[in-house]
Amino acid sequence: MLNFVRSRSQPRVTRPIAMGGMDYADPKKKGNFLGKVLLAAALTSLCIIMIKQSPSLNSPSPFAVREPGVTHVLVTGGAGYIGSHAALRLLKDNYRVTIVDNLSRGNLGAVRVLQNLYPEPGRLQFIYADLGDAKSVNKIFLENKFDAVMHFAAVAYVGESTMDPLKYYHNITSNTLLVLESMAKHDVKTLIYSSTCATYGEPEVMPITEETKQNPINPYGKAKKMAEDIILDFSRNSDMAVMILRYFNVIGSDPEGRLGEAPRPELREQGRISGACFDAARGIIPGLKVRGTDYKTADGTCVRDYIDVTDLVDAHVKALEKAQPGKVGIYNVGTGKGSSVKEFVDACKKATGVNIKVDFLERRPGDYAEVYSDPSKINRELNWTAKHIDLQESLEIAWRWQKSHRDGYGISNAVY
Repeated sequence: MLNFVRSRSQPRVTRPIAMGGMDYADPKKKGNFLGKVLLAAALTSLCIIMIKQSPSLNSPSPFAVREPGVTHVLVTGGAGYIGSHAALRLLKDNYRVTIVDNLSRGNLGAVRVLQNLYPEPGRLQFIYADLGDAKSVNKIFLENKFDAVMHFAAVAYVGESTMDPLKYYHNITSNTLLVLESMAKHDVKTLIYSSTCATYGEPEVMPITEETKQNPINPYGKAKKMAEDIILDFSRNSDMAVMILRYFNVIGSDPEGRLGEAPRPELREQGRISGACFDAARGIIPGLKVRGTDYKTADGTCVRDYIDVTDLVDAHVKALEKAQPGKVGIYNVGTGKGSSVKEFVDACKKATGVNIKVDFLERRPGDYAEVYSDPSKINRELNWTAKHIDLQESLEIAWRWQKSHRDGYGISNAVY
């Protein structure tokens, strides 16, 4: 440490007084002051040089530049069930990934798993933000250079949408508009949009093809169709590459047990049947509630096309690879066969080894009797086929994750 204190061997000499009572300048004091100024200037200059030479300041964030050979994908809703599985697949395939999520339905624990798997700089970043905030959305696009967007972020429960429709129109339709506007403003040319078979409503003819008339019967399906319409209208005068994937009922989890489905406890009544089956098997709820046994199906319960999440994210990656500027692709993503709710429950009982108690109740508003896909178009154009089509096997994989994650991901969603 530098010591600026001077020692004195003699008493201070009284300074002379000038005529008129003014002090003369003390030359020793002046010299000391100038020395301090020069030293401070030298230290400041040294600090500035060191700061300028700092690699972190000289080099921009890898997420803020477009890099040849690297595709940077924005995954909205990437902390959610499907979005996190998609992010995992993209990272595995050497894409650069930015996850944006407000954690209203997603899990910070899923993000932490991905961060631990891919800690290398420039691989993955997480941004906590709400896509309903136009300023935040624009800031995200301004500060990052994306090559493509996979837009998963959405509330997605049919029953909840009938009780709170405005939430669904805001969250799905309005938020998609904001994302699309920022993509156009910041020259992001590829959109893979997460849509749903709920846009078809309840067609009279099965299976559903991409040409089947869209006639949604609940706010969830209507909000998704409105978002699709916005995208299609915009694409007519744009060179953006657009892929719209309408998928059916998603089940399963990562075969290696890294990710799974962990819905909010307060939303269990609205959630997927697989989650309800597992909750009943674990004793979290007393039994499974099957809503509707008087549909015009073989056993009276709803028939659905259950698609494994691993196959679903494979369809997204293939859509990203095949997307072409100025072109729109619309595809159903399903297995091509339907299973009834009763068949699903039987498969879940076998997968878990638990004789789940089942209560049969009245229909749920907004549901439809029978929906399953014709996946021939996506098979033909994207070379995609569902591989995990054994219902019980998909449920067994998901059950292993559920048993080892009784508290979901086990961490709070609080972001500090």
